[in-house]
Amino acid sequence: MLEIAKYSAKYKDVWDAFVAASKNGTFLLQRNYMDYHADRFEDHSLLFYKKGKLVALLPANVVGKEVQSHGGLTYGGVISGATMKAQLMLEVLDAMILYFKELGFESINYKAIPHIYHQQPAEEDLYALFRNKAVLYRRDLNTVIQLQKRLPYNTLRKRKLKQAAQLGLEIAESQDYEAFLAISRQLLENKYNTAPTHTAAEIKLLASRFPSNIKLYTTIQAGAMLAGILLFETPTVAHCQYIATTTEGQELGALDMLTDYLFSEIYCSKRYFSFGISTQQGGQHLNYSLVQNKESYGGRTVVQDFYLLHL
Repeated sequence: MLEIAKYSAKYKDVWDAFVAASKNGTFLLQRNYMDYHADRFEDHSLLFYKKGKLVALLPANVVGKEVQSHGGLTYGGVISGATMKAQLMLEVLDAMILYFKELGFESINYKAIPHIYHQQPAEEDLYALFRNKAVLYRRDLNTVIQLQKRLPYNTLRKRKLKQAAQLGLEIAESQDYEAFLAISRQLLENKYNTAPTHTAAEIKLLASRFPSNIKLYTTIQAGAMLAGILLFETPTVAHCQYIATTTEGQELGALDMLTDYLFSEIYCSKRYFSFGISTQQGGQHLNYSLVQNKESYGGRTVVQDFYLLHL
């Protein structure tokens, strides 16, 4: 039998230590990241113990009669340690279902952690979801580069890189989140009628908490920011949280130059470089121009799956 504890602040150190040593946890699942927007979510995260030993975590919040894992995160399925095996995960899912069912919840909305973030194979949860008749209801398309086996750029990317190399553009790490988010906000409004999920103040706060994981790199000309990429670094992935360029930067190839520099110089030892998703409307709409742009760098598809489990 498994014992379940609902998360509270007294478990913070235990939670963070388990995430750090887990097969599939990242800094986004540490409490200092999860709790920056704690006022927006009713947390109902769980810790699973077997014979007194912590074996799994579930980052989760609740909305009405639904459990979400986790509504404020890109991903947030079961976090498991090295001792997690198939039979134990079946026990974890059984215990989770019984726990939430007894509290009157009707469903679990489950965000699986994409395999590129795993430091060891950790898809026991996907099998357990299948066994419990969970329904795949959403699939997002993320464009990813395997950095040790990069595919070639297309002709346009090569031409842009050659152009940018002749202009004396500079690449630098930056902490000017305000300027970068202003460029990002303008780009998202003009192209996609959306806005950045984070404010500059939130990014600054998170970067201060995770200075080794959150980095901003920019392309500059005469002191002016032409392009930038805000990256979330995990042990296996450099993920583009935001990519932005000015109109001038796009014409000059500033973003192409920056992206190539990140591939070749900064993250060449990582397994993967993730451009992020190009899908909308729960995965039903694919932004063709956006995904083709990412694929022009040699990126190919990794999906992120979302499951609905009725209790």
